[in-house]
Amino acid sequence: METWKAIPLTKTLPKLKNPILVEGLPGIGNVGKVAVDFIIEELKAKKLYSLFSYTLPHSVFVNEENLVELPSIEMYYKERKGKPDLLFLTGDVQPIDEKSSYAFCDKILEIMAELSGKEIITTGGIGLQEIPENPRIFITGNDQKTIKKYAQGVQVEKKIHGVVGPIIGVTGLLLGLGKPKGINGISLLAETFGHPMYLGIKGAKAMLRILNKKLSLNIDLNKLTKEIEKLERETIKRTKELSTVTKQLSKRKVETSYIG
Repeated sequence: METWKAIPLTKTLPKLKNPILVEGLPGIGNVGKVAVDFIIEELKAKKLYSLFSYTLPHSVFVNEENLVELPSIEMYYKERKGKPDLLFLTGDVQPIDEKSSYAFCDKILEIMAELSGKEIITTGGIGLQEIPENPRIFITGNDQKTIKKYAQGVQVEKKIHGVVGPIIGVTGLLLGLGKPKGINGISLLAETFGHPMYLGIKGAKAMLRILNKKLSLNIDLNKLTKEIEKLERETIKRTKELSTVTKQLSKRKVETSYIG
């Protein structure tokens, strides 16, 4: 039995042009998730796949209609004229153990290969001991040329060695496993407060400004505060509900300044 299944959410799969995948799963401050969810909503991206595994947390949500919902991880797509098409990966939770995380990333890279995708952007947070007033964005990746392309013309910190510990989870593994498969990528890491219940809105905004420019999204950044506050309420609610279950399932703790 395969660990992860990709369930199509559209009748016919789109023929995408050199799609770039942008990952934004929950992590420290949920900075990546907030940013990617905002982009999906603004671009009206369409659902492509739902990712399912029996290794997901053994819990369900109760929604506003008083019905239960399984935790979800979904991939969206956006077709664009004259620009590379986009894929977005978001969800309620990340894979919670090493084996599941590796298997999940292998499945995502398999989808990327099927869609002729050659580039990945992952997002995450760098946990600090206090709330940063002006969060910095750090950049790393699996290819110097790709890092240079995304660092040019925007304010990012390229000297990251010694600043953060290992990048744990999908944010790091997608890049590490993607390189041998010919899929280059970068990771954008925003400074944020390291408390598990804190939502890093400022870090998400800083990350959005970079993604908006480098991916030519043409999103109205003046709408950020209002829309992010709406996304914040649902995101932090689900994060709290899943945190207890996830902690129970975690087999060991890793002390690091960054967790994807």
